[in-house]
Amino acid sequence: MHEVNGAPEPTAAEIRLVVAASSVGTVFEWYDFFIYGTLGAILSKAFFPTGNATLEMLLFWLVFAVGFGFRPLGAVLFGYLGDKLGRKYTFLVTVTLMGIATAGVGLIPPASAIGYAAPVLVILLRVLQGLALGGEYGGAAVYVAEHAGPERRGFFTSFIQSSVVGGFVLSLAVVLVCKGVMSKDVWEAWGWRVPFLLSLLLLAVSLWMRLKLSESPVFQAMKDSGEIAGNPFVESLTYPGNAKRLFVALFGVAAGLTVIFYTAMFTGLSFLKGPMRVDDMTAELIVGLACVIGMPFSVVFGYISDKVGRKLPIVLGYLAMLSLVFPVFWMIGAAANPGLADMARREPVAVSGPDCGYNPFAAEQATHCGKLLADLSASGVRYVLGEGPALAMTIGAKPASLAAYPWADKSAVRGKTLQAMLGEAGYDFAKVKPDFGHGAVIVLGLVVLMALTGATYGPAASVLAEMFPARIRYSSMSIPYHIGTGYLGGFLPLISALIVAKTGDPYAGLWYTWVVVLVAFVVGLWGLESGPPKDFAHDDA
Repeated sequence: MHEVNGAPEPTAAEIRLVVAASSVGTVFEWYDFFIYGTLGAILSKAFFPTGNATLEMLLFWLVFAVGFGFRPLGAVLFGYLGDKLGRKYTFLVTVTLMGIATAGVGLIPPASAIGYAAPVLVILLRVLQGLALGGEYGGAAVYVAEHAGPERRGFFTSFIQSSVVGGFVLSLAVVLVCKGVMSKDVWEAWGWRVPFLLSLLLLAVSLWMRLKLSESPVFQAMKDSGEIAGNPFVESLTYPGNAKRLFVALFGVAAGLTVIFYTAMFTGLSFLKGPMRVDDMTAELIVGLACVIGMPFSVVFGYISDKVGRKLPIVLGYLAMLSLVFPVFWMIGAAANPGLADMARREPVAVSGPDCGYNPFAAEQATHCGKLLADLSASGVRYVLGEGPALAMTIGAKPASLAAYPWADKSAVRGKTLQAMLGEAGYDFAKVKPDFGHGAVIVLGLVVLMALTGATYGPAASVLAEMFPARIRYSSMSIPYHIGTGYLGGFLPLISALIVAKTGDPYAGLWYTWVVVLVAFVVGLWGLESGPPKDFAHDDA
């Protein structure tokens, strides 16, 4: 029998079970986390009713980000347990916690029934989800990495990376099936709860598979030789040379791959459903198809990283994203709703006047100009803002009369008046279903983004595992990964939506992605090791 990393090498059958059980569990855990984001439109109304569609969605994405915000704390907690007690039992705990918390969201009464208790309970359960996910990824990735030699580690761990996309695809698939078998009234009344409750079934399957696994051979060897870390969290911060590794892992790996990943999936989906006004089910089918096509890219680039090293596909993926993110979304927008894109060019909307401050987090704007900007933003209409002595709006070259605008009414009522005014100029606010040709173009654009996700995400688990010593590996790779994904990635939908709401430009939120990827490119180019993969070995410098 060969040895891998000082421990007996698993057989082919054992490594297949390790990869399968870890990957399936990761799919289910990310399904639990993503189902909240997938059902954003309906959950924002159920738990955050304000009468202001823009504010409801911002509050929803804020609570979505809360789950990501607690992932670093979960990484610290479960990383400590994983380095002290073992890899296997720690991620059994994380998947159990995630399944119970997700099912709980499906049992919360709406705000109309229990008031503010509804959003409070949602926030508490999102915190538990974030804690669980903070321990899940590191556990699964380390567990698989420690079963593989360097010449196959990128390939084997890439299935964990692909499984994250699989969780998103599964969440979309379950939602589409539920919608397909339920009437619209049933779905909106209570049917949306079913995908959350299904997490209990997924939890049972995941536990059944993971209980068949043995402990990581690397951890078992450390335990047998008495080399377990005394305090993995403290050692992660003080181990010689680890400060640079943590910095590179955070800003050169986790931050970049995460914003690419979430831009391809969540920004792509919300962009189609929101500003492009694509029919919800059509948008979900298109994004789901693109993700299914794009899932293998993580495995492909994980395999490639075993041949050319981890650095090359990651930094080239960053460079390609910097070049392509705006052109790809322009292409998607033009194909998704050609009429809307054409109207934005031919009949641009301009607003000018005093007191044109706009606060997207306000339930109601303080000034008439603020209300008008809020209504334009909620309708997904691009606008240009300028100075002026009195409030005015032009549609194309023609001034629009605001004398009869219903300023005293709620945003939803004002929005209908605004859309009627714009409709007279040729704007069409009906939901659209792109034809086959345009749909194919959208899928192509999203698949390009998924390919770039694969290039940066596929080698990630192996490069992170190889950065850190075994005694603190779980903690050291989990903490920077979940700070990067939890804060820089998890807040992407909120920050992007806020930028779009403030500017009136549906593409402006992509600048957040662009800047974070630029930082990741520079740090990765400087800090990641070049050359072929190496076994787990570190100098203490």
